[in-house]
Order: sequence, then C-alpha cells, then structure tokens
Amino acid sequence: MKDHVTHDSQPILNDTEGMAAALAWAARGMFITAPNPRIGCVIVKDDVVIGAGHTQPAGQAHAEIQALRDAAARGNDVRGATAYVTLEPCSHHGRTPPCSDALIAAGLGRVVAAMVDPNPLVAGRGLAQLEAAGIGVRSGIMAREAQELNIGFFSRMVRGLPWVRLKVAASLDGATALAGGESQWITGPDARADGHAWRARASAIVTGIGTVKADNPQLTVRGLATPMQPRRVIVDSRLEIDLDAHILQGEPCWLVAAAEQPGDEKAAALRAAGHEVLYLPNAHGKVDLPALMRELGRREVNEVHVEAGSKLNASLVREGCVDELLVYLAPSLIGPGQGMFDLPPLTQLTERRQLRFHDVTRVGDDLRILARFAEAAQSSSATPNKE
Repeated sequence: MKDHVTHDSQPILNDTEGMAAALAWAARGMFITAPNPRIGCVIVKDDVVIGAGHTQPAGQAHAEIQALRDAAARGNDVRGATAYVTLEPCSHHGRTPPCSDALIAAGLGRVVAAMVDPNPLVAGRGLAQLEAAGIGVRSGIMAREAQELNIGFFSRMVRGLPWVRLKVAASLDGATALAGGESQWITGPDARADGHAWRARASAIVTGIGTVKADNPQLTVRGLATPMQPRRVIVDSRLEIDLDAHILQGEPCWLVAAAEQPGDEKAAALRAAGHEVLYLPNAHGKVDLPALMRELGRREVNEVHVEAGSKLNASLVREGCVDELLVYLAPSLIGPGQGMFDLPPLTQLTERRQLRFHDVTRVGDDLRILARFAEAAQSSSATPNKE
C-alpha cells in the first residue's frame, strides 16, 4: 500500500514540529502494520519536508524506507538532512533489512527518534550504529505520544502480553441490556462507528460463548475501510458453539476450550472448516485466561479488543487480564437489567479495583471513557528515553 504523499507546506522549525509530522504519518498505518509497530518518518532539509512515509504491512517497507523512496521519487537530495522517526530505526534483519543501514547509506546528517525500540533485538543498537557512522542522534521527543500509538507493541515486547482493552456500552445507570437481553441499541450510531474503529486497530477480538449464544454476532469490522480483519477468539470451555454461528463465517477463528474429549466430533468439524481449537485448562475446568493472553502474545498479537458478557468480563478483570476499559455511556436510564461485570460483592471498599481516567470524550450523544487499571496505568506512565 503506497500513499499518495501530500507534504504539509508548513515549515518544520524544530524537533517537536518534525516529530509531530512523523506521528501524523504513523497514524496513517493504524490498521495495517501489525504485528509491527505503527511508525512514521519525515525527512526535513532546510526546514522543508522532502520525503515522508509510514510502515507498510509486515514484510514490506518500513517508514524510513518509504520516506527515502518518496524523497528520491521527488528528486530530493537527502544528504545532510534530518530524519524524524517515531521509533528507533531497526538494526537487525527481520522480515526486512535494517533501516539503520539504509539511513547511513543515504547520507543522513541527523536522526531524531521519539523513543528507543523496546524490541530486545534493537534496544538502542540502531541509534548506536547511526552515531558510530557519524550521524547525529537524538531521542525522547514526544515519546508519550509515540508509545500510546503503539501501546500493544510495547506491552508485547516488555511483558510478553498484548494490551487488553475491554469494551462495554451501557446506560448511565450501568445496564448493558434489558433483563431479557435486548441491547440494540443503547448507544447511538456515532458511538457504534467509533467502536468499530477500536475493533479495527486490534489484532484480535475476544468474546465468550455466552455472547455468541445470546447475540450470534459477527464481530467483524464494518463501515470502515481496513485491509485486515482482527482474528476472532472465542472462549468456549466445552465447545458448545453452533457450527452455523455467524462468527464462524468468513475468516478462521481461534476457539479456546478447557479440555479435549476423546472422539470430539465438534473439534474435528471446526478444524475441518479451517478454525483452530486450543486447549488451555485451568484447575477449575475452565479456560486459563492468563495463559490465553500469554499465548496471544506469543502469536504476535499486540492489542486485544474484548467484547463479551458480564461473566467473561468479570473473569478477565478478576484474573488481572485487562489493562484498559473502553466504556460508552448513553444518556439514558434503563433500570434493572444486565450489568457490565458479574463480580462478587465486596466486604469493604479497600478491596475494590482502582482505575484511572485516561481519556473522556463525547462521541455523538454518548460519552466515551478510557479508564486504565491502576497497575496498567502505572506501567504505561513510565515514559522511556527521557533525555
């Protein structure tokens, strides 16, 4: 995928402006780069952007290569120029050659990175290689914004776990559905469209068999142009899923069960249809949810988007598997109905799970709240690479 590059006519007068421009380019790769991070690069010479690009799908060109190609296509000489990159240029052979080598060969005069790459295969080596080649380097510019853009990639590199975002839509009194299950629609069309954008940026969507039975959802990204659909993951301890369920149509799913039964015809039928069945039991005969998250991390899933019912929501929270809540609140009151989390009652307030509001935004007539669990907020607040 190659963008038609339209360079901003505004001059780049300092490193913050250069990095802001690179971050805007990185955002263009929001839905296509996984499992790689979303990276942007702009090349500036005499205060003018002479080349720009963002990382392409895995196995294709990284942002730095795109920017160098763009500059060359426009007849611009990059020698002595400054490259602004939203993550340290890679210095290892992965699916593509090292970007640090390409920047050195191009004769850049200076490279400014938002932050050091947390990938242990890089971890400062790219900047060190550039510096050893006589290129001026700087890092730590708009690091917080760069990390937020790639919060799942950082989580996977540092913790071996994806960043898990749990989405719920509810009335102001906390009901996600009527007592009988009716929930379409509590929130308005703008909030629902926004929810699809959050689905699209995830590598996997996790739901439970209860939601599949009750709502028969597709759990695909709709109303939004994206070349990649997230992998759908269904927590189904006893493989109760109907083979005709909507979620099983289209791209293959991963089904996560507790224990394999001898001669299990359902598992065989699912595999024959192209789906994968995983067995991750815990001591109680249910799916081991922390083990599932570790497995998703091993499979290079950066961000997980959870859309499930109150029981699985509660289990994920109780077992420490959720980093962030994505809550849409509608300006309505429903009264007794289904709640967000089927958590057991507490005996004292000190037992409550603490969260911190990260962002509160009005979306149409509804309110969107991003709230992070205290431990996740703390781990994500340590901005790396401060100068």
